[in-house]
Order: sequence, then structure tokens, then C-alpha cells
Amino acid sequence: MATNTNDNPLMHPSTLPFGAPDFNKIKYEHYLPALQAGIAQQRAAVKRIVENKAKPTFANTILAYEESGNLLDRVSSIFFCLTSSDKTKEIAETEKAIMPELTALENELSFNQKLWERVKYVYDHEYKKLKGEDKRLLEETYKSFVRSGANLAADKKKRMETINNRISELQQDWGNLLPEATNSSVVWVNSKEELAGLSDADIAQCKKDAESRGSKTPYCIVIVNTTQQPILASLDNRELRRRVYEASVHRADGTRSFNTFPIVSEMAKLRAMKGELMGYKDYASYSLDKTMAKNTNNVYAFLKNLIASYKPIADAETAEIEKYAQKSMGADFKLQPYDRFYYSAKMKKEKYNLSEDDVKPYFNVDSVLVNGVFYAAHRVYGLNFKPRTDIPTYHPDMKVFEVSDKNGKTIALFYVDYFRRPTKRGGAWMSSFAKQSTYRHQLPLIYNVCNMAKAPEGQPSLASWDEVCTMFHEFGHALHGILSNCKYNTLSGTAVPRDFVEMPSQFNESFAPISEVFDHYAKHATTGQAMPADLKEKMLSSINYQAAYALGENLAATCLDMAWHVLPSKDVPLASEANAFEAKALKEIGLLDSQVPPRYSTSYFNHVWGGGYAAGYYSYLWTEVLAVNIANFFEKNGALKPATGQAMRDKILSKGYTVDLMKAFSDLTGLKAPDASALLKARGM
Repeated sequence: MATNTNDNPLMHPSTLPFGAPDFNKIKYEHYLPALQAGIAQQRAAVKRIVENKAKPTFANTILAYEESGNLLDRVSSIFFCLTSSDKTKEIAETEKAIMPELTALENELSFNQKLWERVKYVYDHEYKKLKGEDKRLLEETYKSFVRSGANLAADKKKRMETINNRISELQQDWGNLLPEATNSSVVWVNSKEELAGLSDADIAQCKKDAESRGSKTPYCIVIVNTTQQPILASLDNRELRRRVYEASVHRADGTRSFNTFPIVSEMAKLRAMKGELMGYKDYASYSLDKTMAKNTNNVYAFLKNLIASYKPIADAETAEIEKYAQKSMGADFKLQPYDRFYYSAKMKKEKYNLSEDDVKPYFNVDSVLVNGVFYAAHRVYGLNFKPRTDIPTYHPDMKVFEVSDKNGKTIALFYVDYFRRPTKRGGAWMSSFAKQSTYRHQLPLIYNVCNMAKAPEGQPSLASWDEVCTMFHEFGHALHGILSNCKYNTLSGTAVPRDFVEMPSQFNESFAPISEVFDHYAKHATTGQAMPADLKEKMLSSINYQAAYALGENLAATCLDMAWHVLPSKDVPLASEANAFEAKALKEIGLLDSQVPPRYSTSYFNHVWGGGYAAGYYSYLWTEVLAVNIANFFEKNGALKPATGQAMRDKILSKGYTVDLMKAFSDLTGLKAPDASALLKARGM
């Protein structure tokens, strides 16, 4: 291991343009000593704050604390990108070594009585005098200490520290176990004939996936993160469809080699205890207190209203698909969950004379990015993107772009890492190597990560329509970071409550089907020809085909998340009871439906057990309402007009968490409150 920190490139700000991480110099052995040095530096900085004899002030306490973890911020932002995007054995070992130290530091800061007393003194004496972002930073710093347990009695603080340490360990265990479970759930296929129904490109991908996993058989089907697997829409072989579906739903429930339920049960119990320690009846109540929704009653009222509207439409959809399947399979045929995508796709093709393979050649990933995602951002926000092949990356698949404003001024670097690999966890996300901060003179260094299939060498990589929307979605998050114009790191970019953070991303999806944007990127990967008008019309009109399914799988996952987190600690089920608890929770709220399973079942619900969405998955639907309302505002005022984009940028995207978000929403749209009825209409329901 590297021990000389002077030779460690992570110990000093990068000399590359914009402070970009120098991955040509950074080696895996540099991370642990740099993270440990960052921890030591923050400890020393906090020690200076609490030992300062001068009266606590905003400058000597709040600002000093804001900047106390500068080195740790920089190094951890780079390191934790790799723990999700390129988790090699060495990175996993470093994570295992550093997580206890980071958790210990977090507890130490949260429960530092002298530091808390200084923060509280400043809040009590200066809050009313401060203005703007200074006032907001003080408020958020004060609240973060309160929510961490700074006001607890000594014995409860000790208990909270123990809980935090164990939750951190469990999340790390989850982060190691779930990707391993998913990677091990590949479905091995002996012959090309079994893959009937797949395109030549998909069959080539199955062959490539088998080769990258040791060629146990000539082909294999890789399981992706969601319950339903997109490939099921094309596979003619019903037994293979069943195997793929079973591999997905049982990847981590103990049926096979991997079982995450012990982690789930213990973590849910610890979270409940944490909520109770803080004086709440359960973890969800504690978690929601800092959101737009505010409490569990509001969340459940929102969900039950959607469920009531959704259920009859979903039942009708299922009956229609089964009836369609019976025309070719016989009157006794019973539709199974692994059949739904297959017959739904056939019915869709019959109705619209359309299949995924018809449109996929027009969605070249490179064209979607440059001629779609970037083009829309240029038209709406005046942004320009220039490839930077001189900026090093952590993987050859990654690309870097310099982002400049309409006046030519550089405002950010943007990285994309789109293709799946065994060292990357499932899903898609946005984060940053550095957040924007005028106080730190730091431009944002933002990245998007996806899990699309990379075509064999020399062939264009193609995206499905869902993946096109995902590219626009994640770039919406990226814009929230790129267009941030905030003073402080803590308040900038996406540092907003969960039930607002998904709004810019979901809103940005609305640009994907706009005709001018669509025509600019939907060009044949081989011929370069635009998608024919009739094919385009069929595809766009089919987007909301059987829309109830997509809403239902999201509602079911959301209700599972809530069910686990509204439990008092004494009622949390054991690992052996987890499957039964899931079924019971879905049945009670009216969503136990084998034909519409949760988008993520409990045992592989990474958002909740590995990410930051515990008692927060509802925010995808909540923010979709906000996004639809804003999309309607854009449509009314000119979706691609610079003035409309400038209003969005000025009132929301540049503000981070420096303003009241509901007020910002109202200022933009003119709505006093979000209009939830617009959601079902936007989904074609």
C-alpha cells in the first residue's frame, strides 16, 4: 500500500483543467491513505473550531465547519463513484477497510457536544440577522445536528452511535452481496435455437455475455436490476422465459445461493429503533419530517388515491392480454408473469404493427446523447458540449464533455459511463466528482452512469426507448448539478429533499418525444436516415400502451418500502418471515397481483437497502406530478423557447436548496399546489 501521502495524487487538488480527477495517476492503493488523511484533517479542523476561545459566530463556526472536510469531500466523491461504477476486488477491500472509520467520524461529529453547543449558539444569536444563503446554511447545519441526535441524552447518543455503526456495516454487506447475487443469476443457454425471437444483435450480445463470464454455455441471459426483464418481450421459448423470470425474482431471497433477507430484517429493525430514539413512532415518520410530503398520512393518501384509479385499468389490461394469448394458446391458457411482456409485445405489434426491433436501429446511443440529450439542452438552456479526449477516466468506456454556456463560458465537465460490466451495480444514476460552489471556486464535475449493452467492436450500440428515456432522465439530474449557481457546497445542485430531487430528471424526459428533438436524434445507425414518419407516429402513439403496468409496478415497490418503514421495532419480521410479510403488505393495500409484481422486490430493492431512499421511494411518483405540471407549463409557454428554459434555470435548476422548493415550484408554474390529476392524464390513463 502507498504510505507516502506526498506522492499520493489524491492528497492535492488536481492540476488538470477544472480540477478533474487524474485517473492516469490515481491507483487503487492511493484511496485508503487519502481517505484516512481526509478524516484526520477534518478531525483536526473541528478540534480547532471547538477549542476556539472566541465567541461562536457564523464565520468561525458554521463556515469553518462547512470547509472542515474539503479533502475528504474531494477524495470520497471520487472513491464512491468507483464503489458503484467499477467495484474491483481492490476497491471492495478498500471500502471494507474505510467504512468503519467514516462511520466513526460521522458519529463523532454528530455527537460532538462542544461543536453542537457552538452551532446552537450561532443559531440562537445570528439566525434572524443573517440573509440569503448564509441564513440557509446555518438553518440546514443546525437541523442536521438535531436530526442526527445532538439533543439526545448521553445514553441515547451512545445507542444511536451503535445503531449507525451497524447500519453502515449492513449497507456495505448489501452493496457487496446484491451485485454478486445478480451476476450469479445469469441464465445459461445451450443453443441459439432456444433464443428464438431475439434479434441477431441480441443473440450476439448473449454470446458476448457468456464469453465474458467464462463460457459455461455458448450463450447466457444477464439479469438486470428490475423484476421484469425486458428480454422477456421477445423470447419465444416459454420455458426459457420462466427460467429468466424466476432467476430475477429469486436472485437474492435464499431460494438460490444468496439471501439478503437477514440484512433487510436487521436494517429495518435498526432504522425503526433510530426513529424511536428520535421520538418518532417509526422510521418513516422520522425520515419524512424533512421532506415536502411531511408525514406518512400524506404519503398514503397520495398513494391510495392513485391505487384507486389504477386498479380497474390494470385488471382490464391483464384480462385483455390473457384473452389475446388464448387466441393462439387455447382457452385454458393461464397467463403467467413471465408471459405478460411477451404477449403484450405481440398484441402491441398487432395493434400498431410495431416491435422494439423496428425502432431500436434508430436509437444509436451516441446519436441519442449528442443529437438528442445535448441538442435539447442547447435549445432550451443555451448549453454547448465539446468532447474532451484529454481528460482521463476510470474506464475506457467513459466519455468526457466540456460544458459551456451560451456566452461561451465554461461551466462544467460532464462524464458519461453508459455500458454495463460485472464490476458495475445495476441501474442508472447521476453524481459528481465535485459539486459546484462559488465559495470554493469549484465548477461542477458531473457524471451519469447507465447499464446498457455495449455492441460488439465495430457495431453501433443501440438503445431501447426505455433506455433513451433513462438517458434523458439521468441528464436531468446532471443539469441540476451543471446549472447550479450556489455559494456553498452543502446547498448546491441536487442537495434537495428526495421528494424534489427526482423532479428535474423526470421533467427532462419530456423532451425525448418532442418532434424537433426526436427527429434530430432518431436516425438509423447504419444509413443515417431519419425514422420514417409512419414508424415515428406509431412508436410515439404506443408510448402509453398499457400504461397501468408501469404505474402498478412502481406503486407496489413504493408500498413495500413504506410497509417496512412504518413498523415499530418490535414488529419488524424476521428474515424467515420476510417473503410472507411482503405478500401480506401488498395484499392489505390492494396490490398483491402476480401479473404486476413490484418493480423491485424486497430482497433486491437497492434504492431502499443500499441507497438513500428508505421510506422515500414514493418520491418518484410524487415528483412525477411536479414534473408533469412543469412540462405542461413548458408546453404552454414554448417547450424549446430559451425564455422558458431560462425561467426554469433561474427559479429552480440554479437554486439548489437555497430556496423554499414549493414556493419555487409555484413561482415557476403559477400553481398554488401540485396538480396530481395531471399524472394519470400524462400516462395516458
